Amino acid sequence: MLELAILGFLYEQPLHGYELKRRVAHLTGHVRPIADGTLYPAIKRLEKAGLLQRRTEPGTRAAPRHVLSLTAPGRSELLSRLRNADETEISDENRWFTVLAFLRLLDNPAGQAAVLRRRKAFLSRPSSFFYAGDRPLRAEEVNDPFREGILTIARATTAAETAWLDGTLAHLDAAPGAER
Repeated sequence: MLELAILGFLYEQPLHGYELKRRVAHLTGHVRPIADGTLYPAIKRLEKAGLLQRRTEPGTRAAPRHVLSLTAPGRSELLSRLRNADETEISDENRWFTVLAFLRLLDNPAGQAAVLRRRKAFLSRPSSFFYAGDRPLRAEEVNDPFREGILTIARATTAAETAWLDGTLAHLDAAPGAER
């Protein structure tokens, strides 16, 4: 999720580390704050892999700033990661939001739709946070108002996302060059 967010924000424009950290934190930080000890090693891994590059610019006060930008292989890697989002990125809501934040960068409506269809298929599988044996429990079946709340909220969220997916897929399928 972190590397995908770094690649996505740098695809949009070169950024210095502090601004990149701020943008990643706004996207993911309400759930998972980003520490320097997490961000900068990820940047170094991506730089070592040739996916981004660093250049030094004069700072506004005294210290120079390191500006990060995506390389051509970095752009290709980002698009590949979006196109081929793994099961965790499709099923984990926070990782999914990171994929969704940059999915517009795939310039192929069919490719975008394929990713959305995978998410829709995941949402259509019966699931719950609570089970009776192997059977998922519905909100009406739990005798706990707090667990009922979790299930009620999850059901409403899934219904809203499915409606959005249906509308967006219809739009993408009607786009020029949207062969399936």
